[in-house]
Amino acid sequence: MIRNMDFRMSREGLMEVGDTVTLAESTLSTLAGTVYYYTIVPALAMSNNTQKRLKTLTGTVTNIIPYGSEWTVTLAIDEP
Repeated sequence: MIRNMDFRMSREGLMEVGDTVTLAESTLSTLAGTVYYYTIVPALAMSNNTQKRLKTLTGTVTNIIPYGSEWTVTLAIDEP
């Protein structure tokens, strides 16, 4: 099953469509429970908080869209 996930990147040209990247997982405890967020290593882009934990920490860049002074990077993550 492919899970698409968006990340925010603040500098242009750090990745290209088709690149395979590694993710680092971080947790945050909130009143609603534990949430997860992911960083494309080495600190290239960061995801929003999500309650659904990833099973795989690698993905492929499928899209990079400019948004003002930031870029939205979409990863396709193949989860079992």
